[in-house]
Amino acid sequence: MSESGAFLDWYGCATFRLKTSGLCIFLDAYIDRAEGAAGTNLSADDIDQADWIVVGHSHFDHLYGAERIAKRTGAQIIGSYETIRVMEQAGVPLEQMICVSGGETIDLGHEVKVSVYPSQHSCVWSHSQMADAGEVCLGELGLSWQEQRSRFEELVKYLATEIPPPSIQHLIQTSQGDRGDGGALIYVFHTPDGDILYQDTSGHWSGILDMLRPEVAILAAAGRGNINGQPIQGSLAQFMGQQAARLAPQRLILCHHDNWMPGFSIETDIEPIREELSQVVPSTQLLELDYLDDTQILPIR
Repeated sequence: MSESGAFLDWYGCATFRLKTSGLCIFLDAYIDRAEGAAGTNLSADDIDQADWIVVGHSHFDHLYGAERIAKRTGAQIIGSYETIRVMEQAGVPLEQMICVSGGETIDLGHEVKVSVYPSQHSCVWSHSQMADAGEVCLGELGLSWQEQRSRFEELVKYLATEIPPPSIQHLIQTSQGDRGDGGALIYVFHTPDGDILYQDTSGHWSGILDMLRPEVAILAAAGRGNINGQPIQGSLAQFMGQQAARLAPQRLILCHHDNWMPGFSIETDIEPIREELSQVVPSTQLLELDYLDDTQILPIR
């Protein structure tokens, strides 16, 4: 492992391995995939080195596998109170985990710290299958919790009856008894070479993003964007452009944009996002990672 700079391996969906300052940090831990899904053909059981596991929220496509990596490597898990509850039930000792909800800064050692901020989950209740990145979505503003919940239950029925059997089997296998997303979080890693922002679902509080100026931003590019609790009135590409304009990173990396669960997810068309970014933040470099390509993201020269 290199001691200089920051390197990123993408495992698919929103899971990465960040190597910096001699540390090995997993961003989410979802590596196992349904049959026919995009990914690395690896399992969480294949991971034999990790110092930290930082989890953005408690859904299976972010948390599943963290318990095995933590037990195998001794890595400490950082996540929401719901994430920690699920991991404790999976047999991870409480002393191996840190509960956060936003506002904390944790010293990871080796001159690396991570600051935690509250965030928002994408408006998953507003659709069944994912929309194309350039498709404009309107309406569904001001819905009550009960109305959103009713629409989410329709999504659950869709998943149970319409997606391919391998994906259904995968859903059953990965069920960990989570009670929703547990409160989505974003993380900013402070390294000797610069700051890295990590977001694993398409949502944010605008006032929080306005405070942050990371050199590198990892942003989720899937689903309908959530801005301050309301669905974007526009496209996913426009949502990505708005976020990038608020953060003004020098480099931007996408996540959650592959076809990680056939029948529900789609492979995001990057072209509308690429075009939007070129217009809104022309000075930001879009780094397009492939699986496990060990990309150096810092320092920026």
